[in-house]
Amino acid sequence: MSLLSGISIKSTCFALLTGLLVLPSGCKAQGTYGTRFLSLQKVVKLPGVRGRIDHLAVDKAHQVVYMAALGNNTLEVIDLSKGKVIHEIKGLDEPQGVAYLPQANAVFVANGGNGVCAFYDANTYKQKAELDLGEDADNVSYAQGDQTVYVGYGNGGIALINAASMKAIGTIRLPGHPEGFEVDSLTKKIWANVPDARVVAVLDGKNRKAIDAWRINAPLACFPIAYSSQDHRLFIGGRRPSRLLVLDSETGKKIAEAPCAGDADNLFYDAASKRILISGGSGYVDIFKQQDTDTYTQIAHIATRIGARTSLWVPEWKEFLLAVPERNGQPAALLVYKMND
Repeated sequence: MSLLSGISIKSTCFALLTGLLVLPSGCKAQGTYGTRFLSLQKVVKLPGVRGRIDHLAVDKAHQVVYMAALGNNTLEVIDLSKGKVIHEIKGLDEPQGVAYLPQANAVFVANGGNGVCAFYDANTYKQKAELDLGEDADNVSYAQGDQTVYVGYGNGGIALINAASMKAIGTIRLPGHPEGFEVDSLTKKIWANVPDARVVAVLDGKNRKAIDAWRINAPLACFPIAYSSQDHRLFIGGRRPSRLLVLDSETGKKIAEAPCAGDADNLFYDAASKRILISGGSGYVDIFKQQDTDTYTQIAHIATRIGARTSLWVPEWKEFLLAVPERNGQPAALLVYKMND
């Protein structure tokens, strides 16, 4: 029986809605453009990092970035003010998700290989506690208000962990492994991409249960997601084919769709500039401008490096951090961009 049995799965038609999303005309849709919107400020080389790089987190007060170096089985600790790696936590098992927990001054790491999640002291880097989720601990989100860590894991679940006690406080079951998910900080409503089941699962975080599911017939492999609480919009990155989808967060209705960077793994909505930033492993960063709640214009298609699919948007700094894996003799690096008006 489906874990969402009893819930109506609403099918969303994904034919292109003409007139709702505006693309650049002419050859711009194929070549690099819009580079003026992102200025490269700093390159932090990571010569010892091998293989795939997964997600990032930041300690804004100390300008420290935490990078889950999945293929290297390490957590890289990068001091942006010094422009270098200041520590490396070794011996991890395919680290994927990471979060900095300011109240506890701790770092939370989710390991995909063995399913173990661990808390580390952000000063000493010593492990404080760990929880075993069984397998494939993946994406992480942290709600600072009530100190809840959300972790997608296994064949279908989001675990809730209290950061203060460092103990599990609940689980929400899903019909497949969750990829990107968003948590409304006020209502605790959660939207989770579940690509194996081809749905966006809608969850009640307070009561820890699934409440709805929206079928996505195309594109397949929807991974990253972002949320605008003010506009009631979800922004989703699909991979097959590569598409940006805009959905009404209350109804699941599709508002807009457009081609975007391939192999997208992170996607952010910046409310101040009304821009959507997407990083893709195809080697591009795309930026879309929200003209109004239903109209979006692509303004940038910026070349990076093949495999550079994970990133982090830091709105307080107006900076976009891009993780770049080693390739063709070039070392891995963290690229720091400033977003311009």
